[in-house]
Amino acid sequence: MSNDLPVYLIANLHVINAADYRLYEKGFFAILKRYGGEFITYDDHPHTFEGEQPPEGRIILLKFPSEAQAKTWFDDPEYQALSEHRRRGTRLQYLTMVRGLPPRG
Repeated sequence: MSNDLPVYLIANLHVINAADYRLYEKGFFAILKRYGGEFITYDDHPHTFEGEQPPEGRIILLKFPSEAQAKTWFDDPEYQALSEHRRRGTRLQYLTMVRGLPPRG
C-alpha cells in the first residue's frame, strides 16, 4: 500500500480535567495544520449499532494526507510537549490510525 494515501486517526477519550484539556486544545490546531492534518469531527455521544458501546467519552476523527505526515505530527517534540496537557486532562482509551484505501480505477 502506498504511503501517499490518506490516513485517519480515531481517538476515544474522557475529559477528567477540563482546564488541562483546554490548554491542549489551544495549541493543538496550529500543530495539526503544520502537518497537513484536518480535524473532521468529534462526538461526545456516539451511537453504537452493534457490539459493545465504547467507554464514556469523546470520539475524535482526524485526517492526514499520508501515514508519514501523521507519524511526523505525532512525533513532533512540540506536539509531544503539548500532549502532556491531554495526558493529564483526559483518560485516553485509544488513538488509532486507519489507512485509507486507494482510489478505485
